[in-house]
Amino acid sequence: MKYGFLFLTALPLLAQSSLYVAAGAAKEYVVGAKLAASGLFRQTATREWEHLGYSIPFLFALDSDPADPSTLYLAAGNGLIRASNGGRDWTILTGSDITELRDLVVTPTTIYIAHSHGLRVSKDRGKTWTELSARLHRKYTEAIRVDRTKPEVLLAGGEEGVFRSEDSGQTWKPAGAGSYQIMRLEQSPHDPCFWLAATQGGGVYASHDCGKTFESPSEAPGVGKTLYDVAFDPTTPARMAVGGWGPGVTVSEDGGKTWQARNSGLPRSDVSALVFDPAIPGRIYASVHEEAIYVSDDVGRSWKPSGMEGRVANRMKFIPGVAK
Repeated sequence: MKYGFLFLTALPLLAQSSLYVAAGAAKEYVVGAKLAASGLFRQTATREWEHLGYSIPFLFALDSDPADPSTLYLAAGNGLIRASNGGRDWTILTGSDITELRDLVVTPTTIYIAHSHGLRVSKDRGKTWTELSARLHRKYTEAIRVDRTKPEVLLAGGEEGVFRSEDSGQTWKPAGAGSYQIMRLEQSPHDPCFWLAATQGGGVYASHDCGKTFESPSEAPGVGKTLYDVAFDPTTPARMAVGGWGPGVTVSEDGGKTWQARNSGLPRSDVSALVFDPAIPGRIYASVHEEAIYVSDDVGRSWKPSGMEGRVANRMKFIPGVAK
């Protein structure tokens, strides 16, 4: 099944990259009616959207196996799913004690998951799991990330701000934004000590000391609103964006010193997910709530629809080496 139309041109280095989307469809849904296709979608070589695997309305995050990018892992409402063969063949890797997954990270040796009652890690690709949130006061965790330069350093975001671990999750220390629910954490692809956190109510928080402390910038966008996503542009070190309910898309092109709202051409300023194209400077995608995915080729100054009408994307991610 294919949905909409998406224009995507890749440089030779990233010619095999594909844009994957975790999305749900509930617009104008009536109880008892058949739910529209939801779950995992991929932009195909013919620039259309392909629905992969099964139709699942609650899919919140995705990542790929570093050793085999054709194997994906999906954070779903009913557990962790391994989607092999480019996302087409699905296997649930968790039991009934782990539900409502919110985020995940896959490294060469481990899988970390964040869910409604904490954090867990698997060192055998999902066969067994170990609890990591025993020392966290509030278990609910919305975001989990691993420092790409120091695999023993983890950052987690929950109801009491950002927490940081230097021993692979055995112990945790508060790192900031303690008054706010953290919605998303991301590490700059250019500067490993630069992190951004999207919050519910507090705007964006930033860390310049490798995630040890997070502070609100003087011109933090999204204060009083809910920010759902943050994104760094892999092609341009000083460029980043945040997306949220009310602010829509807000962009900084000076390393987070100043921010500008860029919603011209969007049908509404309610955005759930963002991603920069790693191959084309200035191209950014945004999921507008129950409208469609929109694309901009000028860093958000203008937008046009790119398909996935009526859906809400919870996560968008470019994954190399799996386009078929």
